[in-house]
Amino acid sequence: MTPQLTATDRAYLQRALELAERGRGQVSPNPLVGAVVVRDGEVIGEGWHAELGGLHAERAALADCRNRGNDPAGATMYVTLEPCAHQGRQPPCVEAVLEAGIARVAIASDDPSEKAAGRGPGILRDGGVEVDFAAGAEATSARLLNQPFRKHARTGLPLVTLKLAMSLDGQTTTAPGDSPWISGPDSLALVHRWRAESDAIAVGIGTALADDPLLTARPDPSAVTYPSIAGQSHSGSEPRQPVRIVFDSQARLPVTSQLLQTLDQAPVLVVTAPDADPPRVASLREAGAEIVVADGEASADRVASALADLGRRGIASLFLEGGRTLATAFAAAGEIDESRTFVAPLLLAGDASPAATGPVRLTPLSHTTEPVGDDTLIAARFKEW
Repeated sequence: MTPQLTATDRAYLQRALELAERGRGQVSPNPLVGAVVVRDGEVIGEGWHAELGGLHAERAALADCRNRGNDPAGATMYVTLEPCAHQGRQPPCVEAVLEAGIARVAIASDDPSEKAAGRGPGILRDGGVEVDFAAGAEATSARLLNQPFRKHARTGLPLVTLKLAMSLDGQTTTAPGDSPWISGPDSLALVHRWRAESDAIAVGIGTALADDPLLTARPDPSAVTYPSIAGQSHSGSEPRQPVRIVFDSQARLPVTSQLLQTLDQAPVLVVTAPDADPPRVASLREAGAEIVVADGEASADRVASALADLGRRGIASLFLEGGRTLATAFAAAGEIDESRTFVAPLLLAGDASPAATGPVRLTPLSHTTEPVGDDTLIAARFKEW
């Protein structure tokens, strides 16, 4: 199909992509979606999917039209993902588009899920609506916007992002008695934002024993609040807490750990091997942890088993935050989709700490570099879904 999009069309799709970002951290396992309604060169309505179970972007944009006193009949709708045709937490969006009399829909990306996959655009065309798909930069941006959703839809597995922090000389840990943080405060603040945007966060038992972490999302309370559109609002002041996961093959996590003492803040999953000590497993269960038994003798097999279980729970994004052993196991299993590495302007000479991962070579499809405070962030993408 040859796209029929003009430079003006692409500009409106860019605006829809900006709107879609406002739902980040609020809608998973649903996708991020934004929509703009335009008639005679004027925006008459805008919307985005703001919260799980709330209005989808198309219906939000049409509601905004009504709130502004605008009739969307004959207008063009620009939307970042093909409108749905199935009943979920909300009714099908194609029904609302047809009822509103929208004349044309320009779509930035497809929906790869089995229940969607082209049904919506087909129904719209059958209803007399002109449908065009984007190509180029807007299509790429729309796909990258929803990598967790797309991977989960295609494979049933969560998207895995590995976070690392290291010094200029490759050290990943500090000396005993020093501050445990290699990266600076701006980087740490960004990590908390990423936690709030993730469905789950994971560490290995080595990190859990050494650091006794909370693994909660604690972003800056002054995070931006967007103005209301069609009754929607977005605020980073009340972050959604990720599920906290410890890969702990032998069930060694202490029941006195901060993780298990703060179950009122977020649930804790402990991933064990089949041969984990039954009394220790029972103690973790009694303390409130959920136990996931990962099958397989090799660590890579257990990683695959655990990811399948997490995917069945609706976890679409996993933020991997701690432990060389765990990172190496995920890399060996081929299950790292993205990495985010902070390089701090420090030399931590002395006894060399081990590399962040073992001898596993991963070649990124793309990478970017940007400053974050005094640190440098290198973001790499190894797979695209």
